[in-house]
Amino acid sequence: MPARADLPAGGWLRAASVYLDRRVIAVLFLGFASGLPLLLTASTLSVRLATLGVDLTTIGLFALVGVPYSLKFLWAPLIDRMTLPYLGAWLGRRRAWAILTQLALMACLVSLGAVDPLAAPVATAALAFAVAFWSASQDIVIDAYRVEILEERQFGAGAAAVVLGYRMAILVAGAGALHLAEAVSWFHVYAVMAALVTVGIVTLLLAGEPAASAVVAPPGRPATGALAARLVAWLNDAMVGPFVDFMRRPGWLAILAFIMLYKFGDALAGVMANPFYVAIGFTKAEIANVSKIFGLAATLVGGLVGGIMVNRLGISRSLLIAGVLQMGSNLMFAVQAAAGHDIVMLMATIGIENLAGGMGTAAFVAYLSSLCNVAYTATQYALLSSLMSVARTTFAAPGGWLALQLDWIGFFLVTTVAALPGLLLLVWLRRRFPPRPALE
Repeated sequence: MPARADLPAGGWLRAASVYLDRRVIAVLFLGFASGLPLLLTASTLSVRLATLGVDLTTIGLFALVGVPYSLKFLWAPLIDRMTLPYLGAWLGRRRAWAILTQLALMACLVSLGAVDPLAAPVATAALAFAVAFWSASQDIVIDAYRVEILEERQFGAGAAAVVLGYRMAILVAGAGALHLAEAVSWFHVYAVMAALVTVGIVTLLLAGEPAASAVVAPPGRPATGALAARLVAWLNDAMVGPFVDFMRRPGWLAILAFIMLYKFGDALAGVMANPFYVAIGFTKAEIANVSKIFGLAATLVGGLVGGIMVNRLGISRSLLIAGVLQMGSNLMFAVQAAAGHDIVMLMATIGIENLAGGMGTAAFVAYLSSLCNVAYTATQYALLSSLMSVARTTFAAPGGWLALQLDWIGFFLVTTVAALPGLLLLVWLRRRFPPRPALE
């Protein structure tokens, strides 16, 4: 685990100073680097394809280039356990991998901008896939770097900083790229985006290598002997080691269940939020202004508050407080259903829901980070975050069917109750495996 320190003694204001720590600021810029490539192979690319006259079927198939983001845990062990020759000796294990992925991203983005999608659709798809692959690989390293460079009390602030940087990058690669495309060619748009990847490179060069990245494989891996035996031992350590290590943790099955259930109520309500707004009479403009703009601001504020709360109260208590607030925010949707088309009520509903969701996300990402052993940081975080993502998608799937069986008030009451299993499991985990005093 990363080095730990006692909580600041000066109250909430002093706890907020966590955002002034140079490591947290570095994480903010790395969040920007992480979010920048996403839309360049998604919505921004689809606008480019559409304006060039590419048919809709082909545009739809381009969604498949995002597959690496879902499967990144497959090659996370390689990034986790292997030190790059030469570059690793100079920069350190984490920074070497991160800068390699960023240099590859820059080359692929420039190439993607240079290719003509009409004349070479296969090459365009291959380059878009390559961008997604290197972007997902960068995410693996940045997640591990964030966990290893921060102290545990800073995990919540780190999560908030990553989200803030990520959202800024989404704005630049989305709206920014489209506005730029009105003035210059798509090649120049992608070249500018490639140049912005240097934000991550400069940040890594200035921030330094985490001390935890020097952790070597556990004893027992043969350093000598037949090449085949060493390769088998290395693969066993890289692929099996992270699972074995996690399963040695007391209560690991309950922890996995908690990871799946903590956002259950949010996932169930979230999938039906926009259809709900439409059903009770809100216009597209009203939904966009309140849900997307005001809601985004509330989410970012919630994340920042969540980071301060983790620093001040610790991860476990922050999870409990944010979880109760998330459950209460689902009740706001039931109140909205009773109020109907009321824009002031909508602002209150979305504001409270996104504020609580931002706080919960900061605390939850901090919790996932705290579960990682620094010997397997990248692999374990990739696996845990993938489990969270799969659970959220799976639990959200029955939302439409459930909404059809109930009225809107009944539906959102059910989503409120759906938050209880995760909270009850958290209370049990707190009692069965009490948090360390220094962190609570």
